[in-house]
Amino acid sequence: MAPTNMHATAIVLGDRGVLIAGPSGSGKSSLALALVEKFRAGNRFARLVSDDQVFLSAHQGRLVCHAPSTIAGLVEVRGGGPIPVEHEAATTVDLLVRLVPAGAVERLPEDASELLLGCKVPRLMLAEREIAVATPALLALLGARFPA
Repeated sequence: MAPTNMHATAIVLGDRGVLIAGPSGSGKSSLALALVEKFRAGNRFARLVSDDQVFLSAHQGRLVCHAPSTIAGLVEVRGGGPIPVEHEAATTVDLLVRLVPAGAVERLPEDASELLLGCKVPRLMLAEREIAVATPALLALLGARFPA
């Protein structure tokens, strides 16, 4: 079965895969780059898998993603175009982050998940274009749910 193309950005943080989804201009690339930088600053492994478009497939009940070959190793810097970066070929998805309008983010949400290609993936909704707020929130969540 052919992989499904999703408008999203995927990264590896430590041993966890994070899929960041949202409309164009919502801050997917900026959030991904900020998270990778924070992890690396703490001497932890972090890399881009794919920016803006991600191929998804299901394998043994786990969601796996990889970059389309035409954009592998590239990240779009708004106003600067695509630039080459270190990247991983693929990752399993342990967390889905949906960037949404600020008014759609619940203050105290219950644990949520989303079904993607038959795989249940934990989901976190964060305000789009609020990288300074989203980065520490996501790092705290990863530390709480996925300790090092």
